[in-house]
Amino acid sequence: MKNRIIKLCLLLTVLALGTATVDAQTKKPNRSKTVRKTTAKKGGTSNRTNNAANTAALTPPKDTVKPQMVLPDADLKIPPIKKSLRNDNAIERNLVKDRIPLAYENLREDDAVYMQRVWREIDIHEKMNLPFTYKADGDHGNQRFIMILLNAIKNDSITAFSPEDDRFTTPITFKEIAEGMVGKPKLIQVPDLTNDPDGSKGLMKDTAIIDEFNPDKVERYWIKEDVVFDKEASRLFTRILGIAPLKTILNDDGSFRAVSPVFWVYYPDLRPIFAKNEVYNGRNYGARMSWEELFESRMFASRIIKSTINNPNDLFISSYVKDPILALLEGDNVKEKIFNYEQDLWSY
Repeated sequence: MKNRIIKLCLLLTVLALGTATVDAQTKKPNRSKTVRKTTAKKGGTSNRTNNAANTAALTPPKDTVKPQMVLPDADLKIPPIKKSLRNDNAIERNLVKDRIPLAYENLREDDAVYMQRVWREIDIHEKMNLPFTYKADGDHGNQRFIMILLNAIKNDSITAFSPEDDRFTTPITFKEIAEGMVGKPKLIQVPDLTNDPDGSKGLMKDTAIIDEFNPDKVERYWIKEDVVFDKEASRLFTRILGIAPLKTILNDDGSFRAVSPVFWVYYPDLRPIFAKNEVYNGRNYGARMSWEELFESRMFASRIIKSTINNPNDLFISSYVKDPILALLEGDNVKEKIFNYEQDLWSY
């Protein structure tokens, strides 16, 4: 009996040990799968890191510097020419459309026994030169003399040349003329009222300042001309070569400093255009001459500012005669010398 009890106890012990071993094997994790999963996770993290680094390398860095404002080009803002759709006169004025300048008389080099070159200055404030300031509009545009020149240049009818050389060697564009007239646009800082209405943040923004063109500011013109005595015709000829409008240069306090040419135009190229533009006549609006007739008839007031007479250094009179009154008298002296040469050829 005791032996059976002992055998039964041993059997139960063996069964208990076997059950414990099976449970332990069932609960044991699969290390190979865990290692694979961990490896896979580590590899994925490495790939994502590499992809992020490649993306950062390909993406250009952001520019944190605020871009500067692009300045616009200078512009004179000349209004377009508006022609009347009806006859704007009590009579049919067809002669103006058909006008052409008279051809110059040929001057042979062998017959030109005397020649001098002079530069003159026209001041539009003088009474005889008031037609230069006529502001009305016509079928050819604004009647101001400066607007006639600018319209001809803008429409490519004539060529403008550099103001630094009156020998007509360097053509310039209309953009360069605009910069010479009004200057280049300026960039300044002004308060940014859009993002900082009360100014508490101190925000600023760039603003372009463009000066407007005022044709009334062109108050003087230079004329370059040759005075030739032709022995065959026994007379003195005056041939205009070029015209240059001047801009006034002021000091910081607003006082007058000097004048400077803006561009030169070749006068023979302008003659066909001047022949179709009339000059204002305050005494008789119907009896008006053309600008070509005005210059050829010498119906303008001017003063000589430079000449080739006793001037080996090619200087303006104002360079060696500082007093303006004496400079004016020196110009009259040059005119008198030319006049006396012609008169001395005759005997009475």
